[in-house]
Amino acid sequence: MNKMAKDNEKEILEENLEDKDTEVSPKEAKKLAKLEAKQKKADDKIDELSDQIDKLREDIKNQPDQKAKNKLRKQRDELIAQREGIYTSKDGMTIPMSKKNKNIIKSVIAIVLIAVLLCVYIVTGAARHGLLSYFGVPQDTLTAYTITDGDGNSHNIKVSTYNYYFAVEYNNLRQKKSTYSQYSAQYGLDLSSMKLDVDFEKKLSKQTTTNDDGKTVTWAQYIDDEVKDNIKSTYSYYYEAVKANNGKEPSITDDQKKELQETLDKYESSAKEAGYALDGYLKAAMGKGVDSALVKREMTIAYISDNYKNGLTDKYAEKGYSEDVYNTYKKEHKSDLLAVDVKYFECSSADDAKKFKKALKADGSNFAELASKYSSSDWDKTANKDAVETTYYDMTRSTFKGLIASADSEKDKNGNETYSNLDWLYSSDRKAGDVNTNQDITSVVYIIKPAHYPTTNTVNIRHILVTPYYTEKDSDDSSSSSKDATEATADQWKAAYKQAQTILKEYQKGKKTADSFGELAKKYSEDNNASKGGVYENVTPNQMVSTFDAWCFDSARKAGDVEIVKTKFGYHVMYFEKKNDMPTWKYNAQQAMAGEDSKSASDKIDSKYTSKTNSFGKYFFEIDTDIDS
Repeated sequence: MNKMAKDNEKEILEENLEDKDTEVSPKEAKKLAKLEAKQKKADDKIDELSDQIDKLREDIKNQPDQKAKNKLRKQRDELIAQREGIYTSKDGMTIPMSKKNKNIIKSVIAIVLIAVLLCVYIVTGAARHGLLSYFGVPQDTLTAYTITDGDGNSHNIKVSTYNYYFAVEYNNLRQKKSTYSQYSAQYGLDLSSMKLDVDFEKKLSKQTTTNDDGKTVTWAQYIDDEVKDNIKSTYSYYYEAVKANNGKEPSITDDQKKELQETLDKYESSAKEAGYALDGYLKAAMGKGVDSALVKREMTIAYISDNYKNGLTDKYAEKGYSEDVYNTYKKEHKSDLLAVDVKYFECSSADDAKKFKKALKADGSNFAELASKYSSSDWDKTANKDAVETTYYDMTRSTFKGLIASADSEKDKNGNETYSNLDWLYSSDRKAGDVNTNQDITSVVYIIKPAHYPTTNTVNIRHILVTPYYTEKDSDDSSSSSKDATEATADQWKAAYKQAQTILKEYQKGKKTADSFGELAKKYSEDNNASKGGVYENVTPNQMVSTFDAWCFDSARKAGDVEIVKTKFGYHVMYFEKKNDMPTWKYNAQQAMAGEDSKSASDKIDSKYTSKTNSFGKYFFEIDTDIDS
């Protein structure tokens, strides 16, 4: 294509752009139709390159050798660069976009003229695969969403932010599916009901799922909706936080600053391993327009948003109510607040449950012995010899339902899930010594104390978890806390106990305060609350595993008590802070009412903000990001 021909065509098209009301002549229409047909050839070339890129991505995933993997990545990047640089000329040949053409299109993007050339440019998909898109210019400048607050103020969210959120949502979904897939067969998990039946080896736009409204949508649309909701929610609370702070952006905590930097450091390390500069790696992993500055900015905004939202939740969680309000709630929500004391065991089959009940003594004295006998694993056979493992005090209906739902849920004639065993258990007809008689379920329940309002006070405790797979913090083995401790060897348990003893001795040599214990928890604990000093506040009965729970609610427990307790998760170095003033039934009522008030406040914020998708910016959304490909 010669320069004069290009200039003539440019003049014709620019005339059409200058006056949107000008009708297109038959000659111009023919020329544009021809241009569109030629554009299709370029699209076919793009599709061909995309198939080759997808094949290379698959090869990269399956290639164990790092050198070979880097070589394949180089080939992939070359093809991506070739695909991104395609632009259609008048004679149908594909050539790199010239600087002049790039400037023309950049000016079109800036003023967003909906005219003939622009329409062809978007409809054919060239916009998303153009050179400017490759360098992230549209993503950094175009609006993805406009969020409007209750005062009518508009806030524009860039396409690059959308790409970041999409990558986070996409990769979280992949990780979640990978995790649950490992246990789906073992525990009979239905991945489709958990919204995890997506196949990441296929295009998201070619698979369907059901959204929260019961509508059938593609997985691409489902994730897109999730991203939109996440962005709206995050930014709504962020704007509220800024408004509440006199228009200034609040600071994030030191721990959050540290976590943010650690995240960027991990990206930097991964980038070096893959042979990338950091920003190039983030663009490849999360989409065009995403770089380290954007990641830092979006993480900061998310922290501020979470801090404000959590602050509201904490505010309502500590809200007090009058005695009249508590008593009214108590009467109206009796079934939610009542609790039972029971011995409970889940058999492997209904037949075993029948045998268990038949052999059970009237006073329940051999319950632990039978539980051990009918346990399916060596670990449970040993653990269940201790009556503590099968004894539960102050079990509310919701807590018990969570414990036995998988075994005791039934279906009524309409196919709805029912729990007749729970209705039996919490009935006013029950008395101590009753045993459930339903022959079709696998659980055995022996009543120690029938339905009552639990008066046990909540407690505050701290702990340091040491698993049998214990590794020092920041070691290369980051999977230790996810391993099943019940399968650890005797030597590993012995080593864990020795480590727990060492930690306890370090505490005893120090100031022996809650704060000093908390510092050790931050340093050593493998529990996910380590960063909070291992503290659990307002612990209610049965919130923790049996032996942990029994230690917390021992009637002899007093402030400052320390001890090592063994559970199926490992050894816990325990610290008892205090017994609170509020009994469990009242605490549960307070939390329920506070939760309703908190939800009302959240709904009010949500209703104040609206989000509108930018019809042009959406053409630059990244919808296929995979950090491992």
